[in-house]
Amino acid sequence: MKVRVLGCSGAIAAGCRTTSFLLDDDLLVDAGTGVGDLTLDELARIDHIVVSHSHLDHIVSIPLLADAVMKRRQAPITVYALPQTIEALRKHVLNGVIWPDFTRLPSPERPALRFEAVAVGQQLDIAGKRLEVLPAEHTVPACGYAAEGATGWWVYTGDTGPNPALWPLLAERRIAMLVIETAFSDSEQELARVSKHLSPTLLAAELGSLRPEVPVFITHTKPGEMHCISEQTRAIPSGHQVAYLEAGQCFEV
Repeated sequence: MKVRVLGCSGAIAAGCRTTSFLLDDDLLVDAGTGVGDLTLDELARIDHIVVSHSHLDHIVSIPLLADAVMKRRQAPITVYALPQTIEALRKHVLNGVIWPDFTRLPSPERPALRFEAVAVGQQLDIAGKRLEVLPAEHTVPACGYAAEGATGWWVYTGDTGPNPALWPLLAERRIAMLVIETAFSDSEQELARVSKHLSPTLLAAELGSLRPEVPVFITHTKPGEMHCISEQTRAIPSGHQVAYLEAGQCFEV
């Protein structure tokens, strides 16, 4: 399974794209601003989107993608998300005010988008890929996802603060790559706690529940905080190999 990093930043700036990953060429994991770097042909090949939660930096490209490719497709793009996330997308985005309702356009019989509700713990078979919906702790209903590749599981935590329910689920499985957020530096640790994100110290506590041989990749850092977060993470002995994702990277899992 090929994993392409379209975006991995917690906000926008030159060279920074918000969260989105492309698995092979047909499945998006979240749909942040990085989706806009794909060509029109690449966009048209996306059949499925799994969404972690309803915050704008993770869903902004869903309505724009639908508009861009609807004339090129015969079938709708399926968006998988928690019921509360689907409700938020319907009520606050695809509402005819912020954006047209592409679950009914270009026609109710042939819409550009369709929703499918998922639940934490659910196993999904999407485009021949085995996925699992993982728990997350955030300010809105949220989840993460794990996708099974040839060398093990690619695990994406989504936006989350300390998440004790996650680690027992990962303990016995072979993990090829853990993608975990660290949105704030330790100087803003209280803000991280209130907004249910991680800082380097909180990250180190979380990784204490993870086997040290698992490769760890940091995502969702704020552009202005990247240098500080990197220095603080290196100063905390976790015993794990920690790297920072960059938009445009590709991995084989």
